[in-house]
This record gives sequence, C-alpha cells and structure tokens, in this order.
Amino acid sequence: MDFGVIERNWNFLLVQGLIGLGNFAGGTLRLAVPAMLLGFLLGLFVGLGRLAKSRWISTPATVYVELFRGVPLVMVIFWFWFILPRALGVALPEYGVALAAFVIFEGAYLGEIVRAGIQSVPRGQVEAAASTGLGTAQTMRSVVLPQALRNMIPALVTQFIVLFKDTSLASIIGYLDLTKAAQIVNNREIRPFELYLFIAVVYWLCAYGMSRYAGYLEKRLATA
Repeated sequence: MDFGVIERNWNFLLVQGLIGLGNFAGGTLRLAVPAMLLGFLLGLFVGLGRLAKSRWISTPATVYVELFRGVPLVMVIFWFWFILPRALGVALPEYGVALAAFVIFEGAYLGEIVRAGIQSVPRGQVEAAASTGLGTAQTMRSVVLPQALRNMIPALVTQFIVLFKDTSLASIIGYLDLTKAAQIVNNREIRPFELYLFIAVVYWLCAYGMSRYAGYLEKRLATA
C-alpha cells in the first residue's frame, strides 16, 4: 500500500474536491451547504403547504412530495441534466444542474420533516397563542415554528447527513466533488484502495461532526 498518493494529491482532493477552491468549479461542501439551506427553505414552504386548509395549496404540495419521494435521486439528476437544458434552450453547468436537482429532491423529504415537526407541537400552545390575540401567521412564526424546529433537529440532521453523502452522485454528470477528484487521481495513480479508503474517512468525519454538533445543539435548546 502506498498512502503517499494522498499526500501527493492532498490539495486536489481536499481543497478542490471537498471545499471547492481551485481552478475547476466543484467541491462537495460548495454543493452540499447551499443545497441544505435552499432545500430546507423549500421544505419549510412545502411543509406549511401540506398543512394548509385550502386544497389548492395542499394538493400540489402533496403531489410534489409523493412524486419526488417515490423516485431515486440519481434519476432526478439525470432528468435535470438531460431535460432541463433542452427545455430552457441553454447549456447548464454541472454545478447548477446538481444544485437544482438536490434542492428539489431534498425539499420533498424536508417538507415532510417540517410537517411532522409542526404537528408535534401541542394543540394547547396554538390555542393559548390565539387567546392572547395573536393571528395565525404570528402564532406560526412566534410560537409554533420555534418549538417545531427544536423537535425537528434529529430528523433534519439525519437528512442533512444523507444529503451530504449523496452529493457523491453528482460525479456521474462530471461534477468535480470529492468522489470525482478521487476517481481522477485513481485513473492516474491506480491506487483505488488508498484513495477510496481516504475519502470514506473524510465523509465519515464530516457526518460524525454534524451528528455531534446536532446533539450539542439539541441539548442546548432543551436547556433553554
């Protein structure tokens, strides 16, 4: 075994492949972080839409959730890669296609997490807020969502970890993430065991760090 291949390609694997800084547009974190933020924002609206009393809002939200939860992520990436440029009539970069696919796909799962989190808030909290004169929007913003967010943390972190690991699928359309960087190095060095063991450790460390921070945040919010 020759783990020197990691040292020789350290910058390309971590600085370019993981972080996304370098001569080529890419990076696992550069894709994962915006996908988490935008996916959660979309999921928030989807979750609220699922709970809306109007069927004109709840029905499209339900169809969206059921559609994207019923197909593989790799299929959604291919849809966006082959169909979206043709529909728009312009060529799209790998980053834009991958980010759009991840946000749309993860929004369905995060929407269900938001819906469950809101429904976990005791009904008495809503009734108490209404008795003080708060409107529906004020109650949701000031009373329900803060408590729901605390209840959502374990499920949100689990989904974010899944999203972070699933970014490796973006390499199938040529996006230069950590997995693609390892493939490029392996094509030159022919050291698959060392390279794929290394990126597995990197993925694990990032996922473990997210899990530990979520546990700390959950305890802190519970104490507060």
